[in-house]
Order: sequence, then structure tokens, then C-alpha cells
Amino acid sequence: MFEFVRRHTRLFQFILLVLILPSFALIGMEGYTSMMGGANTGVATVNGRKITQGEWDAAQRDFADRIRRQSPGVDAKLLDTPEVKHQALENLVTERTLQAAAEREHFTPTPEVVNARFWADPEFAPLRNADGTVNRALLAAQGMTPSIFLQRLRQDYAVRQVTAPVESSVTTGDAAPKLAFDSLLQQREVQLQRFDVKRYAADINPSDADIEAFYKEPANAAKFQLPESAQIQYVVLDLEALKKDVSFTEDGLRKYYEENAARYSVPDERRASHILIKAERSAPAEERAKAKVKAEALLAEVRKNPASFADVAKKNSQDEGSAANGGDLDFFGRGAMVKEFDAAVYAMKPGEISNLVETDFGYHIIQLTATRGGEKKPLEAVRAEVESEVRKQLAQRKYSEAAEQFGNLVYEQSDTLQPAAEKLKLQLQTATVQRQPLPGATGPLASPKLLDAVFGADTLRNKRNTEAVETGPSQLVSARVVKHDPARVPPLADVKDQVRGQLVQKLATATAKKAGEARAATLKANPADTSGLDAAVTVSRAKPFNLSRAQLEAVLGADASKLPAIVGVTADDGSYVVVRINQLQPRDPAVIDDKAAARQYAAAWARAETQAYMSALKTHYKAAIKVASPASAASAP
Repeated sequence: MFEFVRRHTRLFQFILLVLILPSFALIGMEGYTSMMGGANTGVATVNGRKITQGEWDAAQRDFADRIRRQSPGVDAKLLDTPEVKHQALENLVTERTLQAAAEREHFTPTPEVVNARFWADPEFAPLRNADGTVNRALLAAQGMTPSIFLQRLRQDYAVRQVTAPVESSVTTGDAAPKLAFDSLLQQREVQLQRFDVKRYAADINPSDADIEAFYKEPANAAKFQLPESAQIQYVVLDLEALKKDVSFTEDGLRKYYEENAARYSVPDERRASHILIKAERSAPAEERAKAKVKAEALLAEVRKNPASFADVAKKNSQDEGSAANGGDLDFFGRGAMVKEFDAAVYAMKPGEISNLVETDFGYHIIQLTATRGGEKKPLEAVRAEVESEVRKQLAQRKYSEAAEQFGNLVYEQSDTLQPAAEKLKLQLQTATVQRQPLPGATGPLASPKLLDAVFGADTLRNKRNTEAVETGPSQLVSARVVKHDPARVPPLADVKDQVRGQLVQKLATATAKKAGEARAATLKANPADTSGLDAAVTVSRAKPFNLSRAQLEAVLGADASKLPAIVGVTADDGSYVVVRINQLQPRDPAVIDDKAAARQYAAAWARAETQAYMSALKTHYKAAIKVASPASAASAP
């Protein structure tokens, strides 16, 4: 069928033209505009400005793309939930609120300031080329031009200035962090007595009648239900499948190696130290002249005695990040520094001291201390890597054609995958799958898109091939159902051991709890009776001993105003634990010292202050979301 469409493309174009033109004549542009109106629907407002559905959709795509870049293996379905979509809208409202505040306060920096920060910030090193230009290819891969990137960078720096004063103004003193962490990490000396569920389980022997009754209880049906499953055949078309069938010559291999020599070379890196005397280009001429005189004097000093460079840098360099290390910047590659600094370093020889190098930050005196890398690896040393890359590229070229052929074959001969497997030399595989990926599933069998296609009504009913499903980059899969098993409760005979085990566990847990509660009651009446209790141990949130999270919180949350205190909690495995709290102890200073506690407390407080400030800003700029959140929608009657 697809071959017929391709051979008669012009005919189909004519038919489509005949069908479409009358539609526009009858409906007109008004109808077209109304169809597009959904994208212009307001979903939120900030400072009187509307946020449209189209802007929300774009923000949601950007939000999902960022998560995919950070976590390539994330389930695509998780990024399409109502919660994630609403979070993207909330982020967009926050962003617009900050932009409104930045505009009102005139915080947007000049392009010159943004450019200087871009070249100084290590975060952007991958985007900087050695010749002082921006890496357009990397920007294009993220859907940006240099001008768009500069605009986003300006906005980012602007909104940072809105919250920066709040984030940096938090002062906590010494008492508050100490009190907070003393409470959080308080230690308690306890003695435990465990009523092991396994010990009680060994004495329980339910009858067949008991087992059958437990099995037939409606509340237990789901425990024994077998999930819906399908036995499938499937074929995978991907680069790995195509690599096996590609060939190349030795000359072709060498040509690729020579054309990509830079990829097979050790990175050319330099290690340098520098002395910086600050003088921004925007500073008054008198101030810059004074800084230059000082830098020239230091240059003369280190040239007279090169061995003193580190000492001179420690005493005089105004680069706070490197001065303490004698100006040492460690190893760095081309493009890691601003272009003037970079050019100077790569023109020097080890041990050489530069003339004054002027950048946007001031005047630098540079000493090149070491070099490494730069040499080209011989072909034989990287032959396996080169061969793999050549195979991959040849397979990639072949994939486009094979993908179209694969889609046609599985569609046109929909009752079997054999022709597609034979034609494209693919392996016909089998598996048992469920509607959700099985634990440990990898590759196509972990793809929700493929599983959705397998359990589609037509695929299950007619046992036809699924369409060619994209389950990964350059990977297509088609499957057909051989056998379908609906969700069902199996006969008791098939799961009797499982039923018995769950019944024994339930009875043993109840017995352990009863015995434990009786012991706790006795201990409360006579706290001095410590028979059966283990030796005392000290527990805290930092050192939970062998207590689960729930048990630990029960112990640490118990009223300890009168000691000893008795607590009884059920363990994760059904056992019951009686705890005698003997005494309270201060937090262990080895877990976190007072300085670290103060830093963490200040950071947490700064986050809370910033969130409160953002709430106030949203109120001030009348930020409002018109779409109900998933949580509120779910709780509505």
C-alpha cells in the first residue's frame, strides 16, 4: 500500500488540494482562527499580563526536555502527568513574577556585563570556543541562537538579583542552629526486647479448612491474583542489528581516522599561575592606570626572581580563588579562560612569565608551569574505537531506508513478523510481558509505548502486528501477541503454599504483637524488671542501630519527660519490639560540628525566606493560576 502511495504522490497531492480548498472557502479564516484559539487561552496572569495555553505547552516541553537531559532513562509517561504539567505552569508563573520584579527595579544587566560573566563562569566552559566565539553547534542542539542565549542569560542574571539579597541576608546566630540540630540529632540510650515473628510462625500449623477460608476472603483475592500478561513475538530494528551487516575498507578506515584526528588526540592542556590586579574596563582611567602601575611593578619583581612567583601571588593577587594557592589555576584546556588569557597561555613555554595581559577583569601576570597532552594516538592504538564509530555511522545511514521498509513490512503482512525478520536479517524473539514493565526489564521490553501497543484492543483481539514503535533513539520494534492471559485468580491448588505462607505470617504477626504488648504492660508496671531486655545501645537519627525509620521515629518521638519510658512498635517483618528508654543524651559532635550545623541551618532558613519572599512577590504582582491543580481536582466532590 505504501508503495502505491509513493508511486502516485502527485495524484494524492491533487486529491488533497481538491478536498482542502473548498473547506477553506466554506469555513473561511474565521473558522481557522477559532481552531487555533485554544493556544491563546489564558491559563494564568502575572502583573496583568496573560500566560497562554501555548506558552504553558512550550514551558512544559522545555521542563520535560531538561529532565530528560539530566536523567536520560526517565520514564516518558512520568513527564506527561497532570502533576508535572502543573509544576511547569507554576515554574512559569514564578519566572514571570521574577521578571516583572527585575523590570520594575531595572535589574537587567548590560550585554557587556553579561559577556564578561559568561567568559568568567566555569559553568559555561563547554560553550566557549578556543577562538573566543560561542559554540553555535551546542546552542543549536538546545534550540537556541547566540542572541537567544544572550537574552536568556541576561534574564537569568536579572532575576537572580531579585532574590539574591534575601538569600544572602539570613543571619541565624549560634543559638538557633545548635537548638535545632540538638533536637534533630538527640541521642537516646535504649534497651530492646524483640518478639520475633519467625519464632511464632514455627508453631503455627493452619488446617486445610483455615487455608481455604483465608483464600476465599474477598479482601484477600487481590493478594493471589495473577496479573494480565501476553506471550509475544517481536523484532527489533536498531543500529546494533544493522552494524552486523555493514562493511568498509582499510582505506576508508584510515580516511575517517585522519579526518577526525582531533578526536583521537590527548587533550592539549596547560597549567599556569597568575597574579591579578583588578581593574574593570568600565573603571575610571585614573583607577586603571594606578592598577597597571602596580601590576608592572609586580611583573618586574617576579621576572627578577621567578622562584618568588607563588609568594608574590599570595601577598598581592586579587583573585580570591587562586591567591591562597600561590596563583595556581591547575590544568585547563583551550577555551576555558577568557580569550586574551587563553591566547597568552597557549603562546608561552613552560617556566616563561608573560607580559601584562589585560582582560575585562584587570591586569594578569601569568607564569606557565606545565603542559600535557596534545599528541595524536596512532591508528593501531585506537583501531577498535575507530572501527566502532565507522560501523555506527554506516549503520546510521542505512537505518533511514531500513526503517521505512520495516514499517511497511510489519503493516502490509500484519499476521506475521517472519518476512520483516528475514528481509532485514533480524532476530525473531519471544517474551512474556505485562501492561507495566516487569522488574529488571531493559531495552524495548521496558518501553511503555511498546507495551501500550501490545495491549491495544486490536492487537489482542486479532493477533496482528503492532505498528513500528519507536522505543529508543534509532530503534523500532514491532510485536504480535501469541497468547493472551487476562488477570485472574488461580485455583487454590496452584497457590496453596503461597496462601498458607500469608496466613501463617498474619497469625504470627498477631501473636507477636499480643505477646509484645503484654510485656510492655508488665514493664510499665515494673520498670526495674529488665529480664529479657538486650544490652543498652544509643540510637539517634544519625545512628538508627537496627531500627526501621518508623520504629526510630516512634522511639525518638516518645514522651521522655519521665524515665524510664516504655514504647512498643511493630517491625517491618511483623515482629514486635518493646523499647525501654533509659536516658537522653546530647547529639554526637562527630556527626555534625557547630560550624557545619550553622551553615546547613542558614541554607535551610534562606530557602524558607526566599519561598516566603516569592509568595509576597506573587501577591504584589497579582500572580494567579486559573487552572485547578491535580490535587484540588482530585479532592473535589
